[in-house]
Amino acid sequence: MSGSSPETPETPVLIVGAGPVGLGFAADLGWRGIDCTLVEQGAGTIDHPRANIVNARTMEFCRRWGVAAKVRAAGLPPDFPHTILHVTSLAGYELSRLEPADHGGSGASPASPERQQRCNQMSFDPVIRGLAESFPTVRLIFGRRLTGFHQDANGVTADIEDTGAGTMSRIRAQWMIDCSGGASRIREALGIGLEGNNVLGRSVNIFFHSAELARVHDKGPAAMYMITGPKGVWANVVAVDGRDYWRATIQGVGAEVELTPERIQAWLDETIGVRFAYETRAAVRWTRRTVVSEQFRAGRVFLAGDSAHQLSPSGGFGMNTGMGDVDNLGWKLAAVLRGWGGPNLLDSYRAERRPVAVRNVTEAAGAFHGRNFTASPAILENTAEGAALRRETGRRIDEVVAASFRADGVVFDYRYQPSAVVVPDGTPEPPYTMTEYHPSGWPGARAPHGWLPDGRSTLDLFGHGFVLLKFDGAPDAAPLVDAAKDRGVPLAIYEIANGEIAALYGRRLALVRPDGHVAWRGDTLPADPLLLIDTVRGAAAG
Repeated sequence: MSGSSPETPETPVLIVGAGPVGLGFAADLGWRGIDCTLVEQGAGTIDHPRANIVNARTMEFCRRWGVAAKVRAAGLPPDFPHTILHVTSLAGYELSRLEPADHGGSGASPASPERQQRCNQMSFDPVIRGLAESFPTVRLIFGRRLTGFHQDANGVTADIEDTGAGTMSRIRAQWMIDCSGGASRIREALGIGLEGNNVLGRSVNIFFHSAELARVHDKGPAAMYMITGPKGVWANVVAVDGRDYWRATIQGVGAEVELTPERIQAWLDETIGVRFAYETRAAVRWTRRTVVSEQFRAGRVFLAGDSAHQLSPSGGFGMNTGMGDVDNLGWKLAAVLRGWGGPNLLDSYRAERRPVAVRNVTEAAGAFHGRNFTASPAILENTAEGAALRRETGRRIDEVVAASFRADGVVFDYRYQPSAVVVPDGTPEPPYTMTEYHPSGWPGARAPHGWLPDGRSTLDLFGHGFVLLKFDGAPDAAPLVDAAKDRGVPLAIYEIANGEIAALYGRRLALVRPDGHVAWRGDTLPADPLLLIDTVRGAAAG
């Protein structure tokens, strides 16, 4: 089927799946004025939260879309501590107390105008859905399941089932984005495999309400209590809403273990260390995986989020990696649909995002394995030996485990190079560490944040089109402006008279993409401005 009929509605972009990444694509494309349709087999409600961390980079995307304040309001109460406690149980011994810097609250950090927030998916998704629904170009359809599809040179035809009525229909799209999750049938139908460890471990999440829990121990409020002992870090308890909703995760639970009320009671007795009143909301099995899709694109179909990469939850990188997919692909689809994006632009999605996914999967797996130390049973005893062992264990936690909670390198320091749409300048790649972020205007890197005289961040300048930053001593940019106009590429110019910000970018000129990554930098304009514009828009040959 190469065309459409009145019975086959058309849409430029079809998004499959309404998790945070699918909703993120609908919101981003709507914000860009692009028509899109999202189909979701469920009703659009979430029975229990999955992701809990919205990192500072994702908060920067929310800032761009104008909903950062809503995400902050939907998360943990503003005065709730983001403390990470390692304890033998909540009523047992404290081993380590981590106070992650730059987490929570509404202030800025040195690296960003935003801070990491704890906002669980039950609260985060409605904010992004509300944003998507606010745009007239976005259509969200719930209770519809994609049962099959085929693509040709001009687009994708998707077969859609009404899950309530059982009737079938079709949607014709120019492009389709698979956000249907880790068990993606779309990826399977495309014959795309996964690389990595498909079963790193099996766990159970217990979701429960308890107004009493905070009063039955002396550790005080914390975002997460990591239960640590002779079995290593074998469980955790997370404050879902900062009031009375909690999640306990029990690791290493085999499929043969029945999730009976008695079994749940025994787990909670061991993690909390004392009996308390609670009401179980759900007990859910899940498998920890560390896999990345071999391909991120097949013809006119793109994979994003869990369909493209599945991470251990350690460090909270999973959903945020998917939101990075949104940031990277959304503007490229808009550019192609508007006619100024070249034939290489969409191919750059895999080249740029897959290495980030591999790195994040590796870092998350390392954070999980770093917790897999064991200690003598004496760690639970009120003895001199037990006290010494607890001090040593706490020291090891601070040295090894704490890294996953101080992961500014993972959050901010991903670089899109090599890439066909980024122009290298011949300088060596800056050093990378998981825990530290060193701002750099190196081509492909996230453009550094700095405060402007009017109170805006440099990041507030980026989003819809390309931006040329001019620092003191920069030459006239008229040839580049003319080249962008010739190719129909939106380009804005900002002159910044700030030596500290100029030092971060490292050159007098910096060309920044709509996703806030540096595409090119130099002290003078290139000899062929048209070639530069053609390269960064994906239209240069070779």
